[in-house]
Amino acid sequence: MTDSNIIPRRDFIRNATLAGAALATLPLFNVRAQGAGRKFKIGLVGCGGRGTGAVENILEAAKLLGHEIQVVAVADFFQAKADTLAKRFPGCLAFGGADAYHKVLEQPIEIVLLATPPAFRPVHFEAAVAAGKHCFIEKPVAVDPVGARKVIAIGEEAKKKGLTIVAGTQRRHTSGYLRNQFAIVQGAIGKITGGTISWCGGALWFKKREAGESDASYLVRNWTSFAEMSGDHIVEQHVHQIDVTNWFLGRTPVSAIGFGGRARRKTGDQFDFFSVDFNYGDDCHIHSMCRQVNGCYDNIGEFYIGTEGTTYGGGKMQSAKLATLTIPEFKTHANGQVQEHVDMLAAIAADKPLNGAKDVAESTLTAIMGRISAYTGQQVRWSDLTANTESPWYNLTLTPAAKDFEGGTVIAPKDDVWPVPGTATSPAKKA
Repeated sequence: MTDSNIIPRRDFIRNATLAGAALATLPLFNVRAQGAGRKFKIGLVGCGGRGTGAVENILEAAKLLGHEIQVVAVADFFQAKADTLAKRFPGCLAFGGADAYHKVLEQPIEIVLLATPPAFRPVHFEAAVAAGKHCFIEKPVAVDPVGARKVIAIGEEAKKKGLTIVAGTQRRHTSGYLRNQFAIVQGAIGKITGGTISWCGGALWFKKREAGESDASYLVRNWTSFAEMSGDHIVEQHVHQIDVTNWFLGRTPVSAIGFGGRARRKTGDQFDFFSVDFNYGDDCHIHSMCRQVNGCYDNIGEFYIGTEGTTYGGGKMQSAKLATLTIPEFKTHANGQVQEHVDMLAAIAADKPLNGAKDVAESTLTAIMGRISAYTGQQVRWSDLTANTESPWYNLTLTPAAKDFEGGTVIAPKDDVWPVPGTATSPAKKA
């Protein structure tokens, strides 16, 4: 794709109300005519695959827009990983340790990319906004209800400061999804009454504990195997489809009833699979399923049924009403992970802040709601996580938490021990 095909958007496409009754859309524009040639100084916290990828994405985005990126400082729990990445950028500082993010934020940077395991996101995000930095926050943004609510609150502080916050929910930045979301809000498929969303794929990597390795190191290296670090794969991975659903429907679910289990994993404490019924109210139910098991059929995507038609997430839409609607062309980079950085840089250059903190936090919290239901075998309501302080899940906090890593008091959960809801015996019969 050439530069001429990249036309950044001034703002996220958002629903005007939670009911999705209207859509406020600002016109596409070419940022090359507005502030091209800027030099952005950035920092990175989390030098793993996604963090390294995020740096590559923002470098490409800047090149497309005629800007320059200087990578000033990087940080990782492991000093060696930070050192390796820093060598790619002349003069880049490298910091290691659980508190290394503070050292990055002390540098003269405008933008920080936060790509550590999700358990650290609320604490790192809070520090970044307090330091006045524009942020890219990788999804998901928390592993428990307390963390998700914290991100929403921090996002509001970022608004007051005029900071741009872009999240790693790249489907919101790709043409097919933008087109279909716009069409849905215009009534193309009528009222959405149901659908299915899935992320069914293979198992992820696992690294064996090294001789003498600390619990903290073991957890950070194997963060995708422990719910305390990743939120489980319904949160860490399947959040993408859940985010699309909240976006397309313009609201969060009322409740969730789910189940899941573990049959193949031998390490960590996560489930192999989840099946969740998300009740969005107004007679709309979305079936969510996700799986991480090798040797099974893989399926990743979204499908929605409306009273006037059907649509895949970013693909084919079938509706007789389409012919009566004017759907604009959304020109984006072919890679949504590049486009999200195009949008971030465009917003900063034009002084038109974006703020996706609440959206990604609510999608994260929706996934957490599904996980809690599956782990406990109980119905979990949105209000249990957002308003009902008497709920057993309102103040749920997974441990070890980010502060434990900085305080040096990390004790890893046991491998191959996981939640088992319900009982194996029938209730006693009354005489």
